[in-house]
Amino acid sequence: MGQNGRMTLFRDDGIVLRTQKLGEADRIITLLTRAHGRVRAVARGVRRTKSRFGARLEPFSHVDVQFFARGSGLVGRGLPLCTQTETIAPYGRHIVDDYARYTAGTAMLETAERFTDHEGEPNVQQYLLLVGGLRTLAAGAHAPGLVLDAFLLRSLAVGGYAPTFVDCAKCGLPGPNRFFSVAAGGSVCGDCRVPGSVVPSPGALRLLGALLAGDWATADGAEARHVREGSGLVSAYLHWHLERGLRSLRFVEKG
Repeated sequence: MGQNGRMTLFRDDGIVLRTQKLGEADRIITLLTRAHGRVRAVARGVRRTKSRFGARLEPFSHVDVQFFARGSGLVGRGLPLCTQTETIAPYGRHIVDDYARYTAGTAMLETAERFTDHEGEPNVQQYLLLVGGLRTLAAGAHAPGLVLDAFLLRSLAVGGYAPTFVDCAKCGLPGPNRFFSVAAGGSVCGDCRVPGSVVPSPGALRLLGALLAGDWATADGAEARHVREGSGLVSAYLHWHLERGLRSLRFVEKG
């Protein structure tokens, strides 16, 4: 199959990142999949009120999806069709009814889409990170803001932009170091300090290091002021490396 315009069957599991209306009853579904990276596909008839198919293809859903695509690849010759889906985990059920979880989750979905720029290119680390992040968010064991900041820091690390919160990012001087520079890559010593460096509290830096490392005992015990300060540093660091901010972070900050 896949020759002379014939259709090829693909199957993958993924997280629904967003949906867009198409015509009167269809939607374009954007997913981050395990084997094919970010994929856009057409799901026909899913906007009809009685469509169980459509109910499975809502943002935050972890699904097993069957696609039909023209040619030998899933991405390339027009949008594939999403023809069948089974729910693996309905994370949205525990996210959408809580404002803090919903806004944090929306920022996570937008981040995952931004870090997977090219459709059809596998990014298994980002995929697994998103699945784990949504699972943690839906479980409700940690504050949504902490889950989001942990996800953002790890997404940056997966993308090659891991910040340092202890040793100097420029010369490697063992820390803790007093200054922090978004442009330099994190903590910097006095000799490597650059214009625009800030002086975060030691508590905020300990929190961010714990979130990056998955040390939830330390993160959950952080003071509220350190959580707020840390979130500001994460947001600034993310904006620097993405070159433009996340639209959804504005709602998280207001929440």
